[in-house]
Amino acid sequence: MKIVIALVLLVVGSLAFHWWSPWWFTPLASNWEAIDTTINITLWITGFVFVAVNLFLALAVFRYRSTAGRRADYEPENASLEKWLTGITTVGIVAMLAPGLVVWADFVDVPEDADVVEVFGEQWQWSYRFPGADGELGEVDARFMSAENPFGMSPNDPTGADDVLVRGEDLRLPLDRSVKVLLRSRDVLHNFAVPQFRVKMDMVPGTVSYVWFTPTRTGRFDVMCMELCGIAHYAMRGNVIVEEPQDFEQWLAGQRTWAEIQGEGRGDPVAGQEHYAVCAACHGADGEGNRDMNTPQLAGLPAWYLQRQLQHYQQGIRGAHEADTYGQQMAPMAAVLGSREAVRDVSAWLASLPASDTAGTVSGDPHRGAAHYNSCGACHGSRAQGNEALQAPGLAGLQDWYIRRQLENFRKGVRGGHSDDRYGQQMVLMSRSLQNEQSIDDLLSYLNTL
Repeated sequence: MKIVIALVLLVVGSLAFHWWSPWWFTPLASNWEAIDTTINITLWITGFVFVAVNLFLALAVFRYRSTAGRRADYEPENASLEKWLTGITTVGIVAMLAPGLVVWADFVDVPEDADVVEVFGEQWQWSYRFPGADGELGEVDARFMSAENPFGMSPNDPTGADDVLVRGEDLRLPLDRSVKVLLRSRDVLHNFAVPQFRVKMDMVPGTVSYVWFTPTRTGRFDVMCMELCGIAHYAMRGNVIVEEPQDFEQWLAGQRTWAEIQGEGRGDPVAGQEHYAVCAACHGADGEGNRDMNTPQLAGLPAWYLQRQLQHYQQGIRGAHEADTYGQQMAPMAAVLGSREAVRDVSAWLASLPASDTAGTVSGDPHRGAAHYNSCGACHGSRAQGNEALQAPGLAGLQDWYIRRQLENFRKGVRGGHSDDRYGQQMVLMSRSLQNEQSIDDLLSYLNTL
């Protein structure tokens, strides 16, 4: 009797959980309501079978329970029952598969007038490429990939010169316009998924897959990687922003093309030295930093990282939090560099300077710290040398008191809380894996040995 009660409670509890569960579909934001219908058909069929089988099992256990004087009949075959079960099962499977095949036929049939955009996935970020005025995407090849050319743009194809490259930011799309999304991976297997659009597709290195959809409402929607792609897989997040067509066109016109990016160059260190004069009052004449003023060493940091931080200060992405006292001081100073060219120049000057030795200020266990650093090394390099491809700066040689402050800021959301700080958001998640002050001391002690 206990088994019968348990089976009935299992059915009743499952139904109650289904109806009262907070985990329902996100509101649909594309044309793929047919996918929801297909899933609901599958849910109703499997739900009916689940209830019917378990209630029948409970009835059988109750009706044919062991009683005195009753003997079980031995019936090894029942042709009539087998035909009924085979027929019912066939109908159920067909009812589940047929809608999916119909939807899949539509899923791979892209409208001829659909816009085209490429999504480029790599550990652990998303980048995007739009065709330029010619309406065509240029040729790409893994042979051409480098820190300066992360998309692998072909130097021999003039079609790609006007391609618009958007790296590490949000994907913006116009409302009510169909779009074919080409999917390409740089390194490992990724999966591009937007739950609100009901689309997801694997991204396999060496091939180009695709999905298509039509955004049906404006808003900000989640982009996630739904394939385990490495240690920071859970931090590979992004957004799709759907906006009115005129707003989208205005945004797209403000983005840089491949030709413009190539023409920028790496900055002029000589001009950068002149721009740096205002910075030297706090960071030192040679960018060596000053602990008494809580200013970190800048000499030797990579130019691409310095550029990003200065631009973040200028754009209010960094230094806007009320608890970020030193960031608030930096924001107006960064604004003194009034042009993108000035930012490049001063970054090039600082990158050309030799980094000075820094003395450790913490007492921890470097051996335990090395274990903590295993997660950090996936992005920052096995010897904390940094990795431009992952936009992760070098940590070896940085002052430990400065790294501690940044880790605390990430852990508290003082840094990395801005919606446009994509790499900062990843660091918030990673920094919280350090559970206490001792683990931070151990990590910093290890970094001091590198």
